[in-house]
Amino acid sequence: MRRLIKLFWTLRSRFKKTFDLALENLALRQQLAILKRSNKRPQLHIRDRLFWVLLSRFWSGWQEALIVVKPDTVVRWHRKGFKLFWRYKSRRRGPGRPPISPDVRNLIRKMAEANPLWGAPRIHGELLKLGIEICERTVSNLMPPRSPKPPSQMWCSFLKNHMTSMVSMDFFTVPTATFRVLFVLVILSHTRRRVVHFNVTSNPSVEWTSQQVVAAFPWDTAPNYLLRDRDSIYGAYFRRRVANLGIREVITAPRSPWQNDFVERLIGSVRRDCLDHVMVLN
Repeated sequence: MRRLIKLFWTLRSRFKKTFDLALENLALRQQLAILKRSNKRPQLHIRDRLFWVLLSRFWSGWQEALIVVKPDTVVRWHRKGFKLFWRYKSRRRGPGRPPISPDVRNLIRKMAEANPLWGAPRIHGELLKLGIEICERTVSNLMPPRSPKPPSQMWCSFLKNHMTSMVSMDFFTVPTATFRVLFVLVILSHTRRRVVHFNVTSNPSVEWTSQQVVAAFPWDTAPNYLLRDRDSIYGAYFRRRVANLGIREVITAPRSPWQNDFVERLIGSVRRDCLDHVMVLN
């Protein structure tokens, strides 16, 4: 009987404490509501933000007890603290990059002086084979200065200097009334912008193109330079035939029609003045 009485008083005291705690929480919530009405923007310190961030990690019902700010604000505080934490973890331990040891510096200088034809990529590859982890740009900066090369002439200067001994060639297409495509080859002399040779075919090949160059320059009339683009029709057979004529090929850069501007200007004039106004049959 005594044990039952003790158990009753124990449970009563515990329920009383829980009831008193609930009333205390209700009173505190009512006072916070009054403060919230009187002060729209309460001043929060960093310790207040840390308290709610930590409380949200350990208590699942923290949103129900939150009155001062919105729950989204606490989540934003947590994300901001996450960024600050990892920014602190990934901070620089010292000023700048780690220094390169004098032995590696001397090795790069010796390799560059012993092999004048080696550039930074080759030296960088040899250092990686030796197990030396270093950036290629760092190798380039540590290489000793070399004697400067004479400046090369610009593209416009090259065309102007060899104007009298250069020709250019190019293909352009012509659609027909029967939905076929014709290929027109034009060879232009730079001296007087004169068309040296032209021909039309429906099936161009490397042999046909080579024969057109031979027909354009019979006997000893071949120029010194032939300017062309990087079309795949100019194959090995074409290059051999041109070399046998004593002509040096000058190839333009990829996707740079402006480097072959004379023949491109001619093709544009042919299209604007003729082909855009007629329908070609064959």
